[in-house]
Amino acid sequence: MQIGKVTGSLWATRKDEKLNGLKLLLVEICTDETEDVRHSIVAADNAGAGNGDLVLVTTGSAARASTGDNTIPVDACIVGIMDSVERYG
Repeated sequence: MQIGKVTGSLWATRKDEKLNGLKLLLVEICTDETEDVRHSIVAADNAGAGNGDLVLVTTGSAARASTGDNTIPVDACIVGIMDSVERYG
């Protein structure tokens, strides 16, 4: 999993039918909890995230599995909203 910050929404009127009903969000993947941006991705939202939320993002087959349907063509999925981060050491 990766840490990301939601920075926007995405709408696509023409898309694969299996994407209908999915909320798609623009997420900046961070290098760590300090929110230094590495790159941006589009992720399906399974956690009810909103703009500015720090989120947990999973990718690949884990993202498809988290949608409950392995045939949905997603490569990234928000699976959690972070409340806090505590670093040890």
